[in-house]
Amino acid sequence: MSILINENTRVLVQGITGSFGARHASLSLAYGTKVVAGVTPGKGGQFFENIVPIFNGVAEAVKETGATTSAIFVPPPFAADAILEAADAGVELIVCITEGIPVMDMMRVKEGLKGLPVRLVGPNCPGLVTPGRGEKSHGGCRIGIAPGYIHKRGNVGVVSRSGTLTYEAVFQLTQLGYGQSTCVGIGGDPINGTSHCDVLQMFNEDPETEAIIMIGEIGGTAEVEAARWASENCKKPIAGFIAGATAPPGRRMGHAGAIVGGEEDTAAAKKRILAECGIAVSETPGDMAVTLLRHWGKA
Repeated sequence: MSILINENTRVLVQGITGSFGARHASLSLAYGTKVVAGVTPGKGGQFFENIVPIFNGVAEAVKETGATTSAIFVPPPFAADAILEAADAGVELIVCITEGIPVMDMMRVKEGLKGLPVRLVGPNCPGLVTPGRGEKSHGGCRIGIAPGYIHKRGNVGVVSRSGTLTYEAVFQLTQLGYGQSTCVGIGGDPINGTSHCDVLQMFNEDPETEAIIMIGEIGGTAEVEAARWASENCKKPIAGFIAGATAPPGRRMGHAGAIVGGEEDTAAAKKRILAECGIAVSETPGDMAVTLLRHWGKA
């Protein structure tokens, strides 16, 4: 099994004809992802790489192709409307890769999604990968910008605010012979659709996922809330890493959400709380996988 996506997930790409969307749509197709539609207003009736039909709107794409998941590569000024359009069209999972969406726009999106049967991952995230079982894990599902070739099918779930650190954890696991069930990049913006805790709950319920790596950073309390939930509810071994230990207080570091605002926002406080909750804390990004394997009793 896996969470959120699998090899049968039918994906549409909003912004498929832009340079960024086109590049990653091609990589997803090469990975084996069922990219069944693209959406670019004004380019309906064309085809992407002579394979994927392009539609003017999401509703038409969903009706014609049965797509259930959307990957959004739409520029920041239009991304919020793209999310709401996908939700209105009945898309079940929306993965927004776009970085730089104004916070006010995301407040509007958050309000607009209330009560709808839809899950948003992101924005400002690397997306999701459920590795396939074939050669080089092809035949799985890759949505977003993660490098597919580093993944391997297995039993470790990965959830992270950071794209780069997601890839680092995955590569370490694969090099040590341990594959992944699903890897979820939730994004680093202060307002996003899916939290660490949401993903931990899904991994906890997934029979294929036997262990978890959770990667966070300074800013906000999401990692603390997830750790406290896990201490009461999750019996699977978890290793954690918190980025930003050397960040000066009050300085925003990369992600819009990575700014310390309270006592539990600092890297030191988060690491302490994670350890108190039974999570094995990695001190450096270079030993995330080894930390998990030791905690798991595999090393």
